[in-house]
Amino acid sequence: MNIITHDLAEIVATCRKHYPANYALQLFFGDCVIEVRTSTSELKNCLASYFEEFLTLGKPRDILVTVHEAPVATFNGNFRIKKPDLGKIRIKETWLDLNNGRIVRKQLTGMHFVFGQGENVAVGPCLENVNQVVNFINNRFIEYKLNQGCLLGHAAGVALGNKGLALAGFSGLGKSTLALHLMSRGADFVSNDRVIVKGGPGKKLTMHGVAKHPRINPGTALNRPELAGIISPAERQRFLALSPGELWETEYKYDAIIAKCFGPGRFRLQVPLAGLVLLNWQRTGGGKLVMRQVNLAERADLLPAFMKATGLFYLPADSDKPKN
Repeated sequence: MNIITHDLAEIVATCRKHYPANYALQLFFGDCVIEVRTSTSELKNCLASYFEEFLTLGKPRDILVTVHEAPVATFNGNFRIKKPDLGKIRIKETWLDLNNGRIVRKQLTGMHFVFGQGENVAVGPCLENVNQVVNFINNRFIEYKLNQGCLLGHAAGVALGNKGLALAGFSGLGKSTLALHLMSRGADFVSNDRVIVKGGPGKKLTMHGVAKHPRINPGTALNRPELAGIISPAERQRFLALSPGELWETEYKYDAIIAKCFGPGRFRLQVPLAGLVLLNWQRTGGGKLVMRQVNLAERADLLPAFMKATGLFYLPADSDKPKN
């Protein structure tokens, strides 16, 4: 499929005409209903399995996302390169701003995501890249909340009773791993890598989670009995034979589906925010665990560990043209 127009409505109409999305499911994310329509039943079932705890029926939708299984599409235009994250060299995303929306292209998979003006389309080899489709759906929810005035944080989240705890830190410091350890001690899961914070003058803070199951490395899976079923017996023996350093460097991730690992009802998407933990450690540092209470107003250097840029998948609701 070759698309030469830069008009959002025409692009969306073309995708939906060539690959009709006739299979529907609804997701309920606390105060937001996302209707997802897919072009194949296999794709619908795959997404329904991932989002099983958030399925609903018969509610008025706030957001529509259509997902189209298709060959890699060709979009006419000069796509701009998103610079790799700090410490990375591989270019993963490029984007093209339309007059009324945006297209984001995943360089490694050929997936394209088209959005703006209330339209949301994923098109390409979706079944081979379900995780990217999941991220797109969750990004629609994040955009919805940000346009309500919420703030985005780079953190995992857990809840114990009516108190939520955000676990922040730079990438690789073990936010999700710590969250899973706390779950084994009775906490519920709220979010994996991003939290959305809502507050206001004189109001208590509320933490909203994102319906993304943690993606964990083999070392985490090996060291928690609740996660034992994620790794096959053969893989377990292979990973156990590695040294700690080799295991740390292993580039492999597993989806830890919360209900399968810890039982149903342990994934909550909204809780009052009672505290923030900033992780700051080194794997080879040794020494004892040190915990101290800090005033973030006096430690501005720590804020980047929690603050999260909105990224390519966010378009402000009050803007006629996308902001880069």
